[in-house]
Amino acid sequence: GFIIIPCPQNPNTICFVDNCYGEFVEDREPPAVGADLIAGSLIKNPGGTIVTAGGYVAGKADLVEAAACRLTAPGIGSTGGATFEQNRLLFQGLFLAPQMVGEALKGNHLTAYVFQELGYPVNPLPMTPRRDVIQGIQLGSAEKLIAFCQAIQQHSPVGSYLDPVPAAMPGYESQLVMAGGTFIDGSTSEFSADGPLREPYIAFCQGGTHWTHVAIALEAAIEAVGVRC
Repeated sequence: GFIIIPCPQNPNTICFVDNCYGEFVEDREPPAVGADLIAGSLIKNPGGTIVTAGGYVAGKADLVEAAACRLTAPGIGSTGGATFEQNRLLFQGLFLAPQMVGEALKGNHLTAYVFQELGYPVNPLPMTPRRDVIQGIQLGSAEKLIAFCQAIQQHSPVGSYLDPVPAAMPGYESQLVMAGGTFIDGSTSEFSADGPLREPYIAFCQGGTHWTHVAIALEAAIEAVGVRC
């Protein structure tokens, strides 16, 4: 609805969707319901947890080419550009992506169910339809948010000996604490968590290559934050 409504009012409207975190979650992508152009990151869902960098655009051919011309140069567009010899990883990651997204969604539902049972507000609710691979948990205090992220980091495959601490982050008004023990730097298809240090102190969990890994990390997170008082 929100996509097709503006078009009769202005036929020149271009509906451009940032599709990060949303790929392969539903049975249709935004262009199937009226979006003109979508873009996303390959270190998120469509990279299948193995692509190390890059992004994509998809949609109407003329708009895709316009975006490519902006990236490279007018007249060159998509006929040129560096792939950094990553084509095999790009295609393999795309092949793996639906399975990885499925694992992340299982982890999201488990996270939502467990923390709702402990008394914490969660969004989305457990066992409800999803639009992306992000799960929010309202922890209610800076101490619990930090403890939660530290527990996730301690049960990550990379940098488990590190303790996340709040720090300033470009684009955020508040300090941010982040657990990101991932093989790919900045990957949010692998299990990670972060949150800004401000009310209502929400931890945002993303990704997960195996729901069982999420379950193990959740055991530690539950011990770290306890039942909501």
